[in-house]
Order: sequence, then structure tokens, then C-alpha cells
Amino acid sequence: MGALLQWTAQRFDEAELPSPRTDAEYLLAHALGCSRMQLYVQHDMAVGAEERTRFREAVKRRLAHEPVAYIEGKRGFHALDLELAVDRRVLVPRPETELLVDWVVERLPAMAEGTAPAVVDIGTGSGAIALSLARARSDLDVTATDVSTDALDVAGSNAQSAGLSVTFVSADVYDGLATPDGGWTAIVSNPPYIDSTTLEGLAPDVRDWEPRGALDGGPDGLDVIRRLVGGAVERLVPGGLLAFEIGFDQGPASQALCIEHGLVDVEVRKDHAGHDRMVMGWRPGQKLGEPAGG
Repeated sequence: MGALLQWTAQRFDEAELPSPRTDAEYLLAHALGCSRMQLYVQHDMAVGAEERTRFREAVKRRLAHEPVAYIEGKRGFHALDLELAVDRRVLVPRPETELLVDWVVERLPAMAEGTAPAVVDIGTGSGAIALSLARARSDLDVTATDVSTDALDVAGSNAQSAGLSVTFVSADVYDGLATPDGGWTAIVSNPPYIDSTTLEGLAPDVRDWEPRGALDGGPDGLDVIRRLVGGAVERLVPGGLLAFEIGFDQGPASQALCIEHGLVDVEVRKDHAGHDRMVMGWRPGQKLGEPAGG
């Protein structure tokens, strides 16, 4: 098995794939029906003919730059041990979006007993944000939207598999989405934010495989963000929050948009690489869960 891994990693390295050894391990574990850890614990495990055939097919797909997550058909997301089914209908969930979930959970306070904060995930894709919030906070009333009915099918299946209650709505940002009585407690999104001219220069794993509609943010990458920010204040409860993911160079522009459209205390946070990655702003009013005068 060690020789098989070494050979595969070398092939992936020659193909200039970014994580050759790690990819080889994931794919072999997938073919064997075991975890990556078991590859180390049982390094002398025999690889049968059927497993070799499955592994060979997976290697071919990876050499064609198909993402490992699509080959496996799944991707783990967040520290809450959420496993999501993924395929070409949705983006592969990324660690940067986990940071957005953490920030929202951190800032979304506990509400009075019997109160269910209404939270919406705009452009849910696989359901990563919505399901993570529902898993982290059982008191939330979570809605998830997407313009893609294919994505909603994936997200709905993931919710059912995880045993989580989320309402799914077909909507294009706010078009088709009804605002609950009083407004949303939080609006959260990982919108398309890559500018159209940059798309062709992306790694083929992304450019050729992931859904274009979930990536393309228009000429400057801000088309969907403008709509998201522009309609937020009127749909949030007083003191409610808007939080969304951005491109590494979109912090100042996104912050300015939020301020222009009436959000306050607008903050930009960085990812682990030190790049601007998330924005949060609030509708004016006493922040939810904050004591009067606090």
C-alpha cells in the first residue's frame, strides 16, 4: 500500500496538483472504505483487485483536476463534525466559510426563552452555513435560499441526512424570499464574489468543475454583494446583523457599501492567511441580547 501511495503522489506532483500526497491518501482511503488514519495504522493492508480498480478510476478523475470532494462525494465541514454530500451542482465548502460560521455564532447572542431568532443563509449551496448554524444553535429558526434548484436538492438532502430542521426557499438574493414578521435576526451569506475576468485564471479544479454561477460576482466581484447589502437593513430586526464572505481585496469596498446602506459598527475580519475575508454590520438599534446601555 505504501508503494501505491508513493507512486500516486508522484503522479499527482508531476501533474502539479497542489496536495499530491494528501489527495492520494484521501482517494485510497475512499477506495478502501476506511479513514486516512487507518492507512497509517494498517499500512500493510492488502489492496484487493476491486479496491485497486476503484482507486485507479479515482486517480484518473483527480488527474483530470476533478476536486477530491466530488470524487468522494462528500466534504467534512466545521468543528461540529458535519459531513456534507457535494457534487458539481454546488461549491466545495472551504475552511474560510467555517470562520464565518464561527463569527456569527460568536456574535449572535442567546435570546429570551421561547424566542427563536430567524436566520437566513442566502445562496446556501450545499447547505454548509445553514446546517452548521442549525447544529450549533438548536434555538434558531433557519431558512436557506438558493437561485439554483439543483443546489437546493443537495442542501435538502444534507439536512435530512444530518437530521436538522431548515426551511429551503428558491430565491435570487431577496427576490422570492419573504421577510418574517419583525424581520430577520441575522442574514448570512457566502455570495459569488470573484470578478468575471479573474475566473479564467483560476485553478482548473475550480474553473472547470465548480458551478460558475456560485463563483462569478460580475465585473468587480461585487454584483451580488451590492444586492445583499442594499436590501439588508429593511429586512433586519433593529439590532440584527448581516455577515458575509468576501474576496481578499474586497474589504474596503464592502465596508463602504455597508456604511452607505445604513449598517453600523461594520467590521472586516481576516482569514488564517491574513486576508480580508468576512464582513459584519448591524442594523441600527440595541443589539440583540445586549443589555440596555451596554
